[in-house]
Amino acid sequence: MWRLRRAAVACEVCQSLVKHSSGIRGSLPLQKLHLVSRSIYHSRHPTLKFQRPQLRASFQQFSSLTNLPLRKLKLSPIKYGYQPRRNFWPARLATRLLKLRYLILGSAVGGGYTAKKTFDQWKDMIPDLSDYKWIVPDIVWEIDEYIDFEKIRKALPDSEDLAKLTPDFDKIVESLSLLKDFFTTGYKLVSEVIGASDLLLLLGSPGETAFRATDHGSESDKHYKKVSDKEKIDQLQEELLHTQLKYQRILERLEKENKELRKLVLQKDDKGIHHRKLKKSLIDMYSEVLDVLSDYDASYNTQDHLPRVVVVGDQSAGKTSVLEMIAQARIFPRGSGEMMTRSPVKVTLSEGPHHVALFKDSSREFDLTKEEDLAALRHEIELRMRKNVKEGCTVSPETISLNVKGPGLQRMVLVDLPGVINTVTSGMAPDTKETIFSISKAYMQNPNAIILCIQDGSVDAERSIVTDLVSQMDPHGRRTIFVLTKVDLAEKNVASPSRIQQIIEGKLFPMKALGYFAVVTGKGNSSESIEAIKEYEEEFFQNSKLLKTSMLKAHQVTTRNLSLAVSDCFWKMVRESVEQQADSFKATRFNLETEWKNNYPRLRELDRNELFEKAKNEILDEVISLSQVTPKHWEEILQQSLWERVSTHVIENIYLPAAQTMNSGTFNTTVDIKLKQWTDKQLPNKAVEVAWETLQEEFSRFMTEPKGKEHDDIFDKLKEAVKEESIKRHKWNDFAEDSLRVIQHNALEDRSISDKQQWDAAIYFMEEALQARLKDTENAIENMIGPDWKKRWLYWKNRTQEQCVHNETKNELEKMLKCNEEHPAYLASDEITTVRKNLESRGVEVDPSLIKDTWHQVYRRHFLKTALTHCNLCRRGFYYYQRHFVDSELECNDVVLFWRIQRMLGITANTLRQQLTNTEVRRLEKNVKEVLEDFAEDSEKKVKLLTGKRVQLAEDLKKVREIQEKLDAFIEALHQEK
Repeated sequence: MWRLRRAAVACEVCQSLVKHSSGIRGSLPLQKLHLVSRSIYHSRHPTLKFQRPQLRASFQQFSSLTNLPLRKLKLSPIKYGYQPRRNFWPARLATRLLKLRYLILGSAVGGGYTAKKTFDQWKDMIPDLSDYKWIVPDIVWEIDEYIDFEKIRKALPDSEDLAKLTPDFDKIVESLSLLKDFFTTGYKLVSEVIGASDLLLLLGSPGETAFRATDHGSESDKHYKKVSDKEKIDQLQEELLHTQLKYQRILERLEKENKELRKLVLQKDDKGIHHRKLKKSLIDMYSEVLDVLSDYDASYNTQDHLPRVVVVGDQSAGKTSVLEMIAQARIFPRGSGEMMTRSPVKVTLSEGPHHVALFKDSSREFDLTKEEDLAALRHEIELRMRKNVKEGCTVSPETISLNVKGPGLQRMVLVDLPGVINTVTSGMAPDTKETIFSISKAYMQNPNAIILCIQDGSVDAERSIVTDLVSQMDPHGRRTIFVLTKVDLAEKNVASPSRIQQIIEGKLFPMKALGYFAVVTGKGNSSESIEAIKEYEEEFFQNSKLLKTSMLKAHQVTTRNLSLAVSDCFWKMVRESVEQQADSFKATRFNLETEWKNNYPRLRELDRNELFEKAKNEILDEVISLSQVTPKHWEEILQQSLWERVSTHVIENIYLPAAQTMNSGTFNTTVDIKLKQWTDKQLPNKAVEVAWETLQEEFSRFMTEPKGKEHDDIFDKLKEAVKEESIKRHKWNDFAEDSLRVIQHNALEDRSISDKQQWDAAIYFMEEALQARLKDTENAIENMIGPDWKKRWLYWKNRTQEQCVHNETKNELEKMLKCNEEHPAYLASDEITTVRKNLESRGVEVDPSLIKDTWHQVYRRHFLKTALTHCNLCRRGFYYYQRHFVDSELECNDVVLFWRIQRMLGITANTLRQQLTNTEVRRLEKNVKEVLEDFAEDSEKKVKLLTGKRVQLAEDLKKVREIQEKLDAFIEALHQEK
């Protein structure tokens, strides 16, 4: 009974030990216990049957190092058979003591290692929230100002006191070592029972860090193979790399989800679901400030020092590709080896519900998700670049402003500059290299500009030009971010990978930088999408030796990490410098306002655009004044101008030839023929020219005449330019000549003078015309023969030799006319010879051509005097005219001719006046409006035409006020975002 009771107790103890074993899951049946336990505790158990155990028992092992492969343990030989009941009390005592040692050390050391490994796994699974520090309120980061952590630290016990509370593992190990020595003498006996391998495992060295439970029912145990330190390091690096990539994928997935959610929210706001007006984003406000500053003439010692991200690099280094990866769209023109960026392009990145792009001066939106819109955008950028480049140049400093919006875009302002070149090739302007350097320096010398230095990793570093330029502008590297592109080609082609590491660490170049990044911008295919490039970049770095060998850090690769770093640096620089810039513009505004008050105290501060609007209203009022000119005034000036234009032709080509005829019938026939020819060919055109010139003169008179005290001479150049351009664009109605020709022809055919008043008016008109012509002839003769005797005596003037010859010739011709007052208009050959011989007899040598020229003027004067005498006789000839000069020696057909000319002039003037007031003045007003609209859109014209210190001062004052207001609004929004 005593033995049965003892066996039952032993069975319960054994089962409890099996249940609490850390190496076996669940409970095992009694038959599967180890042979030692069965032989000691259950030798008399009634259900016990001896059977050969299986060589490989199935069991499941557990460890915190679940990723490491399990090592097979070497089984130790076991003796089988019936064990007689013997009293092995030393073995029983050793077994129980060793079990106690196993439980204590296994629980303490193995449990501690397991806890540490579990903590490390949890720590790796938690994403790095350093990029989201802005989400946490500032009070969390400033909590040390409110809580005295020093007092708390002093109140806590020291590390030495805490160490006293922990068990002394050295003493435990030492005691166990003594215990091992004590049982060394019984080693052989115990090894026969439990096996040598199991004893070595139980009596392991004190430095062992973890234990694995074994199956007590198996015949042998498994051992670990010894792993070298190098393999452990490689394994840990591999796990670290996979963890980082896993974290990267998790973060990208979360960002993608966040991007979609923000897109939905913004779309709902656009549709007005929330019924609230969206405020302008910070980056858009900041971009507007930069746009205003780009047009501002930096004077009064105020310069633009606001931050921008300036993208510089050698030609074809991948600047544009990096910028496109940040913008997430292929938006720039592309060319293999050809210079495509010909002027700076300012790209403002901001968040929005749709991925679109639009220019600063245009309302058209380009959908960046559609290939046709992308192609149109690239074409438009290329056209704008070529338009900015002046003739004879290759690049231009004029900036193209482009806004790109889309879900998940990092908010910042980037400026893509033309690539730096080393040699000017054919087709380029000779100063292209210097121009690119000057443009790059102008942007990089801004002390707050962030320089994004792009270096091609596929070419030799010694061929780089931009690094020297960047090191000159930022020698300490306080605002430079270095980017190595085409790393895939670099890893493939570079013989020494350590060279890439030297580049990334900044040891190869003389320049310094805030950060160094390595990116891949695709496989070189221009049609490759952004998503394909991202996948290729991620795949490359996942398999790259540069990461596996720790030459590159995970945060130094991919354009996504680059854009995050650049955005953080950009906003940090903005927050540090924007208030200082606002203060400088406040001081500038005060200086400008003081200068205006001292120089122009009674004038309003009108800038160039406001002055242009004021001048525009004045010009339009003056054009309207043309319609207020009286019809009488129009007809008088038109008739007078037209007669001045045609009088020479009428007298020389119509009246004089007809007056040489012998009778009135021939006179009238000659007049009719010449008038018909004149009307068909010349007269309508001359009339239209006169009308157009008259309109110009009246328009100019209204535009240029002073307006008294209200006249502002600052508008004179603008008015003159508007007048010239409007007149240049104006063209008289083509149908005016045809209708005018018919009217003039009908007027000249009429010969019926109705009353004495019209007859007298015609005689008066004829006398005026003949007297004006006689006066001109007298002046011509005086210039030909020189001063007469009175002027020679009174004014001490003498005749020249030529004038003396002309005078002698004139006297000779006048003698011939006195002999024959009805001499025809032309000299005969014998008459010319007679005159020449008479002059030669007096010692005057003359040429026949000189005689003819002198005769022309002499005969004209004689004819005009005779005509005026005849005109006086015709004053009382209206009675004979009514009788058609029948039975009368007085014939006044020349008076009828001048009446016909006078009547034609009056009818033509009336017709032209109607065309002017009804049509041409309105068309001129329309042209003036078009010219003013064109000038309003042409800023260069306004700058050229509206000049002066007053204009420039008002312009600067307005711009400074606008900049200050925008900066103040931006600073306020920036503080609200904090």
